[in-house]
Amino acid sequence: MDSRAFLGLRSSHNPFRWSMPVTPELSTHGGFLFGGCGLGAAVAAMEDTTGRQCIWATAQYLSYAKPGDHLDVDVLVAVEGHQMTQARAVCHVGNREILTVNAALGYRPLDLRGQFEQMPEVPGPLDTPVRRSYVTAGPTIVARMEQRLVMGRNVDELDGTPSDGRTLMWNRLPDVIEGVDATTLAIMGDFVPMGVGQSLGFLGSGNSLDNTLRVVNLVPTDWVLLDIRVHGVDRGFGHGLVHMFAEDGTLLATASQSCIVRRWTGEVGSRPSSFAKEPS
Repeated sequence: MDSRAFLGLRSSHNPFRWSMPVTPELSTHGGFLFGGCGLGAAVAAMEDTTGRQCIWATAQYLSYAKPGDHLDVDVLVAVEGHQMTQARAVCHVGNREILTVNAALGYRPLDLRGQFEQMPEVPGPLDTPVRRSYVTAGPTIVARMEQRLVMGRNVDELDGTPSDGRTLMWNRLPDVIEGVDATTLAIMGDFVPMGVGQSLGFLGSGNSLDNTLRVVNLVPTDWVLLDIRVHGVDRGFGHGLVHMFAEDGTLLATASQSCIVRRWTGEVGSRPSSFAKEPS
């Protein structure tokens, strides 16, 4: 399937409205829509509405959608030029806004190019151990991913010792067999919250406040290396970015985020939401 089918995203009679069901398979272990899936749906809707590829897209997360909800995505084309379109997508459940995404889409046939961020030297995905995740029971977005941890700790190794803020992980969506696109990278790039738990050495992650995807160069690849770099955590919020590389070392995209930092208080492997309750 392609990334649209992975999300269950469908067009409507209105060419500027798209929709998708929020399912457990698109949700976190906490029981709400995975932020990367929301951004991915908005990117796909804007790409298909405008007929142009995403250059960058930035999401502001405003509320939560839960399994059983139906997410509508309304696209507004603000400016359309010869080579580039500026657009906006508002994702909502009924009259409740979940996230708003602004984006630029287009292509310029310029012969100048270069890649200055290089992929670190790491073992290939099949030579890297499988990552053991928080939740082993029930369908979640992570259950639809295959992850192999290059540099980082599994949940039973998080002992409260801080790291240097960097986590390296191979990731792929086995169901998406028609190539990595901007939508796929939007889903994969939402791992700064996971990196916060890794960086501080505690069992937890966080809720995304925003996510900005910048698409550099799309090349065929099965696996994507996530180079997660947490810059800092303070006042209850974490900040960082993810560099995403193809297996051949091509920089596919970057994703930067801020998130609300939360501790996980349940048993590893449990399905219900068990984040410590803190003031919003």
